[in-house]
Amino acid sequence: MRQLLLIDPLSKLNIKKDSSLMLALAMQKRGIETYVFFENDFAIHNNGKIQLKVFSFSGSLKKDQIYLESFSTTGEKLIELNESDVVHMRLDPPFDSRYLRILWMLDHLCSLGIKVMNHPRGIMNFNEKLFAYRTPGATPSFVGQSLKLAQDFVLSLKTQPTALILKPLDLYSGIGVEKLGLNEWEKRFESKVKELSGPVVVQPYIETVSQGEIRSIYFKGQELGTILKTPQKGEFLSNIAQGATFHSETLTSKARSQCEAIAKELSDHRVDWIAFDILGDSVQEVNITCPGLLVEVSYAHQRNLADVIIDLMI
Repeated sequence: MRQLLLIDPLSKLNIKKDSSLMLALAMQKRGIETYVFFENDFAIHNNGKIQLKVFSFSGSLKKDQIYLESFSTTGEKLIELNESDVVHMRLDPPFDSRYLRILWMLDHLCSLGIKVMNHPRGIMNFNEKLFAYRTPGATPSFVGQSLKLAQDFVLSLKTQPTALILKPLDLYSGIGVEKLGLNEWEKRFESKVKELSGPVVVQPYIETVSQGEIRSIYFKGQELGTILKTPQKGEFLSNIAQGATFHSETLTSKARSQCEAIAKELSDHRVDWIAFDILGDSVQEVNITCPGLLVEVSYAHQRNLADVIIDLMI
């Protein structure tokens, strides 16, 4: 089976710690025929076999055999797609109209018998934040555009928070997430609705975020590894790219039970690769568009988890 990874331009990626490139190199090392391809070269039609321009590549790992030292394309060729091919959807969000168009195109490949991971319909059907809000014990969350309804939601909270979190539904890596005091959030809510041209998420600020947020990676229902990301002092976002530290962590039984239940449900929709973001025992996000931090979780556990993904695939 050829493995074909649809990725963002290399100039956009942080090659040192990119999950997709890590997986591609691990596949290549195992002797699996693997290529990358890019959005500009992807097209579909309904007039016979579909050809795709793909790129061979080379790369290396650092001495720790986890972080990437280098990655570059080495050549290109046209291939004819067939039912034995596996396409990996590895484009970063935002989940906007451009992203949706790509998913529609990938779904056409599925109709031809070509396997796509994660399945485009699974990605289309489940918003990464809204799906998390359905889980038992989820953080109280409001999603909408009406300030009056948002105010009613805040007043209905059993415990009045010290601050509120406002964020978009469709961005990633902490982009657009804001912490606001109770005397300032209302004005910002209205302007944020205009900026996003749509609904805003409102949640109580969870004080324990200063102690860290968990990232747990699952593939085909199996936990690959889990880390605790701790924000820098005075920060509230546990973003490693912005200086958060991390180390290996063990899920609580409650959190594991929630992750396993979600993974089981999503497997019915052919969504196999999931990255959970968890605060305490509450799942905050169910990342399925292009789950990341495979390199960091691998480093924390001193094991290249791309090899585990390959073992579960074949």
